[in-house]
Amino acid sequence: MTAKHDCSHHLDEERRKLHRLIIASILFFIFIILFVILLIYLILRPSKPHFTLQDVTLNAFNISTAATTVTSNLQITISSRNPNARIGIYYDKLDVYATYRSQQITLPTLIPPSYQGHKDITVWSPYLYGTDVPVAPYLALSLAQDETAGTVLVNVKATGRVRWKVGTFVSGGYRLNVNCPAYITFGNKNAGYAVGPAVKYQLVEGCNVDV
Repeated sequence: MTAKHDCSHHLDEERRKLHRLIIASILFFIFIILFVILLIYLILRPSKPHFTLQDVTLNAFNISTAATTVTSNLQITISSRNPNARIGIYYDKLDVYATYRSQQITLPTLIPPSYQGHKDITVWSPYLYGTDVPVAPYLALSLAQDETAGTVLVNVKATGRVRWKVGTFVSGGYRLNVNCPAYITFGNKNAGYAVGPAVKYQLVEGCNVDV
């Protein structure tokens, strides 16, 4: 009985040693992978993309202070430049919409997924629209006052996810937030030019980008 007990105890000890060795090997392998990823990141230091709001074409912009709603229809041209020489960028999802004083006034427009190579520039021209979008009464009044004064600040925003590509390695997803100010001037014929019934404003405004 003693010999069998000692043999069983010895086998259990060997199994525990083997399990510890396997766990230690897996943890070491994970550590090496994370270290290599960190080393690549520190060496290459990916820079966030640079966004520019190039122009806004205004088809409609109406405020109802009685119903406290806003109807807007505009087309924007927004560009993104990849400043990295060795890193590509995957745009997995990008929703673009317009806001006034932090309140959304258009529906989000989805930009199809795309890949941006090293030092490349990508240009999108989505339509943004919202019909009878309800806003707070004070915002409708403020918006009407700004339009009467001649200038309305509308912020074009884009939210989505990006991934970095280095060689064959592709990172996990990162949250992307873009904020572009657009000053729309009413009553000044020199501020924009007619495109059919619409008015086009050349802006070339830099955008704030957070990744």
